[in-house]
Amino acid sequence: MNRTENILLSTSYFAPVHYYARFIAHSKVYIEQFEHFNKQTYRNRAVILGGNGPITLIVPVIKGRRPKIHVKDIKISYEMNWQRNQWQTIVSAYNSSPYFEYYFDEIKPFFEKKTTYLFDLNQEINETICELLDIENTSILTKNFEQVPKITLNFRETISPKNKTAPDSAFQPAEYTQVFSDKFGFTPNLSILDLLFNEGPNSYTILEESLIR
Repeated sequence: MNRTENILLSTSYFAPVHYYARFIAHSKVYIEQFEHFNKQTYRNRAVILGGNGPITLIVPVIKGRRPKIHVKDIKISYEMNWQRNQWQTIVSAYNSSPYFEYYFDEIKPFFEKKTTYLFDLNQEINETICELLDIENTSILTKNFEQVPKITLNFRETISPKNKTAPDSAFQPAEYTQVFSDKFGFTPNLSILDLLFNEGPNSYTILEESLIR
């Protein structure tokens, strides 16, 4: 893999391992903010592993009257107390993981404060994850849509729970021990939270091992 290549990614809520494996592999990371918001993507959802299998955490958004809204303008809905429910789910899933207590204080605030815009929440989460995993944050926000910068891979739709036809052939998730490995075996490409709570400081190495260079 050419380290001089840049990559263009969508915004993502506690992005999957694939996202951060690509994030650390490129000299510059562009984050798209002018695309139209798409449903059923990692833009507002993350997948963790619980005692009964994978669990999808979804951030509810305010749809508005306009059919097409830039992702940077999507507002979060707080009509239901989804933050409390999600945090309880995360605690239940990872309370016994090796590094949950270590990172507890850094992650919990995202489920307490009410950020207005989804994009802003995701950016704050990304900054925190990069700090915790000692990832150099080279991300740059796009200035318009469709104009992909030179020498840049367009991965806006590649890292997606819906993408079954064009997988990333360079991504082969490295296995690590998960809380429920004895029950389910290894479950690949979960939210970065799963890797963080299970592997802690070793997470960066797992990300490096997950891409063929």
